[in-house]
Amino acid sequence: MRYRRLAAGPAHAVEICVTNRHDGDFAVGADADELATRREHVFGGEWSWLDQVHGADVVTVTRAGEHAGASADAAVTNVAGAVLCVQTADCVPIVMIGSGVIGVVHAGWRGVVNGVIDESAAAMADLGSAPAVAMVGAHIFADDYEFGAEDLDEVEAAVSASCRVVRPDGTLGLDMKAAVTSALGHVNVSRIDHLGLNTADPAFYSHRVRQDKGRQV
Repeated sequence: MRYRRLAAGPAHAVEICVTNRHDGDFAVGADADELATRREHVFGGEWSWLDQVHGADVVTVTRAGEHAGASADAAVTNVAGAVLCVQTADCVPIVMIGSGVIGVVHAGWRGVVNGVIDESAAAMADLGSAPAVAMVGAHIFADDYEFGAEDLDEVEAAVSASCRVVRPDGTLGLDMKAAVTSALGHVNVSRIDHLGLNTADPAFYSHRVRQDKGRQV
């Protein structure tokens, strides 16, 4: 389990946790009692977790645990002590931080194309502070992410940046780091902390590399 702390403006602090497979499976279909125990080991209290659909819907959490199980791909809040999470196994998890406002984003390529980062930044601004800082957690890296040319064109058009690489075997790959970096730049995030964690690493769950069913948060 890896913890990082980032300041979120005067008198505000955000505690961020990135889990790996050693912390257990956080997939929403896991055994409910075991899942509750795993969550408690990370952060106590009620969690606002999402039923993610690779879209751009954002929920606003006004009390701890609100919108648990909501069909959405991002959540924002200005409530002290609220626990927000996204589950991933290759898609990009992003924590966005403003002054007294935070957001969590599940950013797969379809979500990025659909504008989930833009929608999350707008929802944070509605709560009083647009994001200034972002942390990017474990996700699939380009050399491990074979991708078709037409879909690459769609991602690049959405983020206005080059996101393609030629993988070691000569096929095309999608660079999600480049995609989300560009998308975050469009919403004026001034500092991005890329943790540099690749879900191809066996320490993490990866659907694409190993067809894992488990999820980290």
